[in-house]
Parts: sequence; structure tokens; C-alpha cells
Amino acid sequence: MKVVAAMSGGVDSAVAAARAVEAGHDVTGIHLALSRNPASYRSGARGCCTIEDANDARRAADVIGIPFYVWDLSERFHEDVVEDFMDEYAAGRTPNPCLRCNEKIKFAAVLDRALALGFDAVATGHYAQLRTGADGLIEMHRAVDHGKDQSYVLGVLDQQQLAHSLFPLGDSTKADVRLEAARRGLLVADKPDSHDICFVADGDNAGWLREKLGDKAPNHEGEILDEAGEVLGRHDGTYGFTIGQRKGLRLGRPAADGKARFVLDIEPVSGTVTVGPREHLAVDRLTGVRPRWCGSVPSRLEGTVQLRAHGDEHRAVVVRTDQGVEVELLDPAYGIAPGQAAVIYDGTRVVGSATIAATQRVSA
Repeated sequence: MKVVAAMSGGVDSAVAAARAVEAGHDVTGIHLALSRNPASYRSGARGCCTIEDANDARRAADVIGIPFYVWDLSERFHEDVVEDFMDEYAAGRTPNPCLRCNEKIKFAAVLDRALALGFDAVATGHYAQLRTGADGLIEMHRAVDHGKDQSYVLGVLDQQQLAHSLFPLGDSTKADVRLEAARRGLLVADKPDSHDICFVADGDNAGWLREKLGDKAPNHEGEILDEAGEVLGRHDGTYGFTIGQRKGLRLGRPAADGKARFVLDIEPVSGTVTVGPREHLAVDRLTGVRPRWCGSVPSRLEGTVQLRAHGDEHRAVVVRTDQGVEVELLDPAYGIAPGQAAVIYDGTRVVGSATIAATQRVSA
């Protein structure tokens, strides 16, 4: 097959490209230029998509012996990922930009361009496994290395996208990938993994949102209340908070019982943030909208859902509705916010995903 290998400049994508070559594919490496001003260099494990990363990807392609190009998708990335991130926070929701990037950029814009240019598939360094099911459809399963498993952020891929995808690292551990990179002479063998959101290089989401949104957001200032409606403090933007947040609340006085307070609710229209005890974060019902199905669409499933990229699985009953899905959590979850993704599993197989629109708390 003719394969485009998306090379971020990290060790995973470099080894994935090398394995695609070793498997006999005709591979071309590409690096995605996603930043409008990629002038800053990586600081430790913070950020990605820098000039340094592009150079690392080019050097890896030279060692592997494949052609290499840079595709500028910065405008598309800004519109579909960065602006979506800002809009979601301004509306009081908590998005996952990595899912949106996979849905809109890596397996949509990139795949569309690759197919138009005559390529058959896109290979990436994601940790997930693809198999052909008994019904002939392509199934996506969790990676062998559950600590590095990235099937959650790939839960937005549909059958057409999976049919043109390769995940060469799904059967390996991260330690093995680093050892293999060193054996292949790839200089990125010991390069730190990138963490946090790629376009917020210092990891300060609230500070980045404050700079970008500032007083342009509605009700950029407001009150922090307890559940009885008593004012405990003020804030300079609801976009600086997410459900379940404990740090950075800057409240004037501690709770009467001395326990920590957590963000329970965000109301961007009035600008109010409500806080309370952790036990009041527990939810056992979720409503999901805009479902994305990886294969066949079940009407009802007893399986599990994962609600964060590195979160636990929760036993659940998922029922498909005209609007999306209704999820009953048999294991209550804490700190779940609208905007997050609920990725649905049947064993290790990814069934699909939906965006959380509403939650219902466990009755006292």
C-alpha cells in the first residue's frame, strides 16, 4: 500500500513510520504544521508542533529512508480545534481538543488529502489495535500497553476512517518502542513525550484562555457561590474553571467542615460558579449527543464507558436514542463535565463515542 506516515517529531510516530516501511508499504513521511507561528521551541515535555519537532521528524525520515514533506494545516487546525476549544470553555463546557484534532484534522483533513493524492492509508504513532471482525468490519481495540492506550482519543473515528488507518504500535509497550528507536538509530529515542494541550505550551489553560478571550467573553467576571447561594468570592472568567476543579478557586474562607471545595456547576450566562463537597460531584446518568460510531450501531449495550483520556472505565448500560445516547453508570463517576467525551467499549473494542451534554447526580 501507499501510506502517509504522520510524523510529529516524537519517538512513537518515527517508529510507526519505520514499521510501516518494514511491513512492505510505500511510505511517505509528513509533518503537520499546525501552528501559525511555530517559532517557540519545546520546553521539556510541554507542547508540540514546534520548529524543533519538524526538524526531528525530518531527521527521522532521513534515517528511515523515506520522502518527507510538511503539510500546512494551521488555518484548518485553528478553525476546527483552537476556536472550538475557546468556544466550548466560553459556554461553560470542558472540551477535549485531542479528540477534535483526530476527528477533524488527522483522520479527516489529512486522510482526505492523502486519498486524493493516491495514497491508501494514514499511519500514526497512536497506541491502539485494529482487527477485522466476524462481520467483516474493522474493529478498534485497546492497545496491549494499557498505560499508553490511546483508543479513547480515537473513539471519534468511523468505519471509513478506520479502514484507511494503520496503528503499527498497538501491540507494543512504550519501553519496547524506545528500545527499537535506539536500535534503528533514531535520535528521538529518548525524547520526552509531549503532555498537555499542544497549543498551550506552558500548560496554563486558564491563563491562555484569559489572554485569548479576556473581556470578550460574556460575563467574564462573576461570583463564586456555595450550594446555598452564599457568595464566597469572585472570579474573572467562567472559562477558567471546569467541573471537579479544586485548585485555584481563591475562596475567601474555608468550608465549615474544613474540607476542600470543588467546582460543581458553571453558569456562563449569569457568570456564576458553584462549589461544594466532593461527594456532590458523583453522577450516575449521562446524556450524550453527536454520537460517532466506529462500526455497527447498537440499540442497547451493557459494557463500559471511559470519560477521560487517562480515566477509569465505568460499567455502564448505554441506550441509543434519536438524539444520541443515554448512559446509566453502574459505577458512579466524579467531576464529569459537559463537553467531555464518553467513549463506549464492549470489552477491549471501541464501539463509539458521544459528547456529554448533561449529567445527573446520584441521589443523596
